[in-house]
Amino acid sequence: MPTTTAPAFQPDLTDPGFFSGSPHPVYARLRAESPVHRCEQGDFWALSKYEDVRAVGRNTALFSSTRGTLISDAHDRDGNGPHLPGAAHMIRSDAPDHTDLRKLVSGAFTPKAVAAMTDKACRIVRELLEGIDGDRVSNAVEALSAPATTYVIAELLGVPRDRWPEFWRWTNSAMLQTDARTEPEHAANIAELMEFFRELCALRRSDPQDDVVSALVHGEFHGQPLSEINLLTFCKLLLGAGTETTRGLVTGGIQLLSEHPGQRELLAREPELMAAAVEEMLRMVSPVVAFARSATADTEIRGQSIARGDFVVMLYQSANRDEDVWERPEEFDITRPVKRNVAFGFGPHICVGAPLARMEAAVIFGELLARFPDFEVVGAPHRRGSTLVSMVDDLPVRFGGN
Repeated sequence: MPTTTAPAFQPDLTDPGFFSGSPHPVYARLRAESPVHRCEQGDFWALSKYEDVRAVGRNTALFSSTRGTLISDAHDRDGNGPHLPGAAHMIRSDAPDHTDLRKLVSGAFTPKAVAAMTDKACRIVRELLEGIDGDRVSNAVEALSAPATTYVIAELLGVPRDRWPEFWRWTNSAMLQTDARTEPEHAANIAELMEFFRELCALRRSDPQDDVVSALVHGEFHGQPLSEINLLTFCKLLLGAGTETTRGLVTGGIQLLSEHPGQRELLAREPELMAAAVEEMLRMVSPVVAFARSATADTEIRGQSIARGDFVVMLYQSANRDEDVWERPEEFDITRPVKRNVAFGFGPHICVGAPLARMEAAVIFGELLARFPDFEVVGAPHRRGSTLVSMVDDLPVRFGGN
């Protein structure tokens, strides 16, 4: 255990509620005063600087994922966290297991595969936008960002369309489970989700299609077909990672463009800026709050001793506003020169679905600006606390006339 005296400045980074507000002033103070910060409430080190986050994410030999990757894992590093007992988990593994598990699904996220999904994503988004009454105030999460991102990943997984509406409810419960939420409602939703995936896997075993679940059912790990536990774990991971993070990006992007009408008008006028705009949204929103690793040997970060076994948390949201990397980091500027943000992580564990998320965001904002160029947020967002992802349940928007 480290012998370092904890700094007097002690934000509780284990509290989901901390992240439901505006954590950025605290992040700025951490970067300035305590970039390698001892969080006493969680018994871990919190890294707030960009280069430190990248260095830990890159060095999987020194910083392992096998003893937990969530802030909520800090007090039970040898447990399962929210995962099924005994599962081989892509996020909670190191090479070679991580590499082999990643290969099972990586084909679905190649540039060619993502390009093939683009037309389907466009159709989904256009249908949703056609159903919006621009003169009324709508919850943009329910009307657009949640169904759009949920339906795209459902299409990719091979989920029958009549089951798509259930996925948002299931995804919410899966995300809240990461903070050890045990409400009966969420437990029931997770049970429904697992039963659905059991049925879908059984169907794809006898009737394979060109979808991710079929690839998993007929794939191998350690020379054997995936067990039911591993199949269910993979399906749940892809659902949560493929919907909640992109949903947060889109919801946050809607708010940013509304708050900066000059930037919104520029993007509508110059759609060739879309790729840079999505990167700036990723940097500003950082839909994934943080991930963690465990040190495999004694080491140092910025001169601070880190002992073997210490838990180290990478604060992605803070790293993406590091003053040493970006000028005017608190400003939203879609013309900013693109630098590699860490919104999708860094190193071997960088999000396998990042190309899909970028495509979805580009499609959603392109279609939104074409149909409702003057949309406006007309109330404060309702945020739900989570130590893993930025969760917004309600963003009141008047989309305006066509």
